[in-house]
Amino acid sequence: MANYKKLTVWQYSMQLVKDVYQLTKKYPKEEMFALTSQTRRAAISIPSNIAEGTGRQYKKDTLQFLYISRGSLYELETHLSIAQMLEIVNETEFNQIYSTLEIALKLLNGFINSFETRTDLK
Repeated sequence: MANYKKLTVWQYSMQLVKDVYQLTKKYPKEEMFALTSQTRRAAISIPSNIAEGTGRQYKKDTLQFLYISRGSLYELETHLSIAQMLEIVNETEFNQIYSTLEIALKLLNGFINSFETRTDLK
């Protein structure tokens, strides 16, 4: 794969990282090494695994990293749901970032599906 930075799914997931960092800045200090750290780590994992996967030589390897990226999206969703449940983020903040997360998930699923059906790769 040529340049992962041109992929809409990578660009969107990078925006998600930025949004997560902005949101988690307001988390309580006692969450710095727990929920804040875990939420940021999950967000960072999404574009990182897309980039790493597209750099792989074999279709199976690429798909494995894309699946990891999708798992990180679900993990991020859970962390954000926990933050909302604990009233660290309000409903408006949650809904705003959740809509970005949903779009990123749709883009990633589409990318995975197109990659799974490609026959020109080994």
